Amino acid sequence: MRSALFNAYYWVLSIFYGLSAAFAALAPGRDAVTFTLRLYSRRMLWALDVLGGVKVELKGQENLPKGPCIIAAKHHSWGDGFVMFAHVDNLSFVTGDHLEKFPLVGAILKKFGAIVVDSCGGPEARKALSESAAQVAAEGRRILIYPEGHLAAPGERFRYRTGVYYMSKDFNLPVVPVATNLGCFWKQQEKAKTPGVATVEFLSPLPQGLEKDDFMQRMEAAIEGRTNELIAKARGEPVKPSVLVEWDGRKNVAATPKTAEASA
Repeated sequence: MRSALFNAYYWVLSIFYGLSAAFAALAPGRDAVTFTLRLYSRRMLWALDVLGGVKVELKGQENLPKGPCIIAAKHHSWGDGFVMFAHVDNLSFVTGDHLEKFPLVGAILKKFGAIVVDSCGGPEARKALSESAAQVAAEGRRILIYPEGHLAAPGERFRYRTGVYYMSKDFNLPVVPVATNLGCFWKQQEKAKTPGVATVEFLSPLPQGLEKDDFMQRMEAAIEGRTNELIAKARGEPVKPSVLVEWDGRKNVAATPKTAEASA
């Protein structure tokens, strides 16, 4: 029943604030759109707590630099974005172009200053990411990016992409990893919610000036390691390493032993 109440509220609120953000996008600058999206996110987190029974606990905010930075976060759920928009000031974010298929969303993303890239990745997507990120970095904003590029179920991970490394190197920005166990309570896009206390935690920034391989290894180890600890805490189980999965464009496909070995 709680999940049904939240889901009904979710769609009503999404439609209302979607239209509100579209009108806000007509105003000069990005302040009106930013205000609308933040209010929408805060209302959603309120509903998730009161209606869905899922309270989100935010930790490690002292690790977030006051100036521009890159926030490299684990992506468990649609709820992840609400937490960031509600609590992180001066935020932009990287998203796939799949969101532009929804009515009005393209105009809202453009006015907000989102960095929209080809969901399929590749050299062209990396070039577009660098060009768009240059403007955002010059404006002194924080950039939210999900390094895996997909929603991962708790206990699973995708191959981490190198876009975070190149943005950090090109614009000399610190990278703050983010771990979460929100997927234990609101898994990916599923309608069912499991009541409890979820955690989203900002971790210590990665050292700057690392070589690519070292950077990627440290980022993945930080995000996956702490995420696995938070999942274990939520489930009352021993800590387990996450399982590498592949993406075939439609669904998660468990990695073969050969793939898993190659990623080690």
